[in-house]
Amino acid sequence: MLAVVEKFEGGYIATYNRSLLYSVEKVWSALTENDKLEKWIPNLQVVDLRKGGKLKFNMNDGTDKFFDISIEDYKERFYLQYEWGQGWVRFELFPNDGGCLLVLKEFIPVLNDHTPIDLAGWHVCLDMFSALLEGQYMDFPKGEWEEWRQRYVSVINQLR
Repeated sequence: MLAVVEKFEGGYIATYNRSLLYSVEKVWSALTENDKLEKWIPNLQVVDLRKGGKLKFNMNDGTDKFFDISIEDYKERFYLQYEWGQGWVRFELFPNDGGCLLVLKEFIPVLNDHTPIDLAGWHVCLDMFSALLEGQYMDFPKGEWEEWRQRYVSVINQLR
């Protein structure tokens, strides 16, 4: 399912909703523990998990270059928000019958040519996240990412 992208004051918010058949504890673990995080978004590493803490974004290009990302908001097993470029990304968990709802929101200050790339990246990473919860590992599916990127180009063009 495509993210819903809506205009808000000061920018746009893309929202992905994923109903998961797993407990909040299991989903939170996959969001925040480095051994699991590396299997669905290998660029990120948790350094200090708390409000005001930080993540490390590794370029993973063979140069050992990285930059720090600040954690802007945090409540264990409920939400995690960190800076993402000029905006932010927020994961929220809501328990429900048989599992939980994962809501990923990305605040995008300005739409540009990179926006569909980023949105498709989150989309595919959430697929990889679901596979991890199911006990499977999948490599980044470049072909699927390209298909989603094209679909997000259409979404963004409708907002411009």
